[in-house]
Amino acid sequence: MSAAFRKAAKARQRPHRERAQPAARTKLGLLEKKKDYRLRAHDYHKKQNALRELQKKALDKNPDEFYFKMIRAEVKDGVHVVKQPKDEITPEQVKLMRTQDIKYVEMKRVAEAKKIERLKAELHLLDAAGSSARRHLFFVDTEREAKEFDIAAHLDTLPELVDRVYNRPTIATLQREAVKGPTDPVHLKKLAQQRKNQYDLLRQRIEREKAMFVISQKIQTRKDLLDKTHKVKVKKETTTGPAIYKFKFQRKR
Repeated sequence: MSAAFRKAAKARQRPHRERAQPAARTKLGLLEKKKDYRLRAHDYHKKQNALRELQKKALDKNPDEFYFKMIRAEVKDGVHVVKQPKDEITPEQVKLMRTQDIKYVEMKRVAEAKKIERLKAELHLLDAAGSSARRHLFFVDTEREAKEFDIAAHLDTLPELVDRVYNRPTIATLQREAVKGPTDPVHLKKLAQQRKNQYDLLRQRIEREKAMFVISQKIQTRKDLLDKTHKVKVKKETTTGPAIYKFKFQRKR
């Protein structure tokens, strides 16, 4: 077949055109392929089965059935939304609740302060084992007296009792009566550990009392902010103190 013949045969071919869409079905869009039709039919039957199941549930439903989501739910823009109930509370009720919170925190803080005072009375503020040693200064007139200075003789006690900062009897007292309290090193070490534990407990209680005081101040500040008076923040809130506000002065009648 020559090239001229192929060119002439190609010129005689009619262009392929899709089957015309009937005017009555123009609104449904262009004709689709057989595969697309099967998918659409499958989706149609699936939806019909779902509707049939819903109709069956509606027929079997108890007409007297009620639950609160029937009135707390609605559909917005095709999305199922559950209405959140609003807290009905007045500003006076909020102030009263804040006052109750302050009273509770203050009650706990006062109880903690009483425990602190009781612990201090028991410990008599004695040094715990492992704490920094105190310095006791003695003043003399000359360097010779400083070199020959005897602490035990100056304190009028035994050399073994010089290191004590409490319960250090004099020689005259020891001549009249024996040393009171334990003298065994093991027992003394045990007592020192107990005393250290008591001081640790005292420190924790003091920190807790300070934290409760800060909490009560912050609650009081939030309560004061409920007032409609114009105010300006002077200092930001920190972990150790509440925020500070400056309120506009109003003359009271």
